[in-house]
Amino acid sequence: MRAVQIARYGDTPTVHDVEQPFPGPGEVLVRVTGAATNPLDLKITAGYMHDFFPVQFPYTLGTDVSGTITALGDTVHGWNVGDPVVARLDPSDGGAYAEFAVVPADQLVHAPTSIPLFLAAGAATAAATAWQAITEIADIHAGQRVLIHAGAGGVGSFALQMARTLHAHVITTASGPGLHIAHDLGADEVIDHTSGPFGSQLADIDVVIDTVGGAVEEQSLDVLRHGGLLVAVPMPPDTDRASARGMRAEFLFHASDPQRLATVIGMLDGDIRVLLDQTLDLDEAPQALQYLAAGHAKGKVILIPQTP
Repeated sequence: MRAVQIARYGDTPTVHDVEQPFPGPGEVLVRVTGAATNPLDLKITAGYMHDFFPVQFPYTLGTDVSGTITALGDTVHGWNVGDPVVARLDPSDGGAYAEFAVVPADQLVHAPTSIPLFLAAGAATAAATAWQAITEIADIHAGQRVLIHAGAGGVGSFALQMARTLHAHVITTASGPGLHIAHDLGADEVIDHTSGPFGSQLADIDVVIDTVGGAVEEQSLDVLRHGGLLVAVPMPPDTDRASARGMRAEFLFHASDPQRLATVIGMLDGDIRVLLDQTLDLDEAPQALQYLAAGHAKGKVILIPQTP
């Protein structure tokens, strides 16, 4: 089978022919229908996440997978060959960028029924991260003013939709085609971040979901009310700076949780949709990651292995 691998940190990911894996006890074999790309894949490839997610080489990239069960390992109960499923793999193990992936059975959730199976892979990390930010850290509720950065991006597009379902007043930043996308997803206000500092246009924000980092984090403190909360997704925030200004800042470290994943995947049969940027064949994974690194993606880039 084909798999996208690196032989060392800093490698350019390349497609290799490798032996098809077999499920061990408590595992299933999934024929991959979709594998979503994430910024985490770039960080792992560069070696930035070694202290959190050490890997063994050769390493097959990818954590977000949807597909169909083709084989069951010993002691697996409650699942059948042919079941359509979604999972988030342990980042240290990877394995999603391949034609087949071995998945622990306790990490599987049933795929949604109302959207194409490949598309469900786009929610495994991004939607679960957004839900963690919106409900588990920020506890957003009706009437709050919430600023979500990059509302046309992977995490941002889900966070925008989820905050709207909780009846918050949602403001987001975007640019270019993302302005229309953010409006279409239901944002109450959309700010073009290329037109000038967003801080000059906002005040009294209860919660900021920062999916960008860097200078955006510091500027976000300028728009938070006293006692407001900044949730930082890409990197740990400066908690001392926030505290000195009478605000809170928390880092969101996303870990796989099948219960949370089941919740967000279930939403895909409701009012939450996966914002799709494009699909590419597995052989085009290096180009997909370059596109992701350049910051061009509006929504999810999903690899679709073309198995016979």
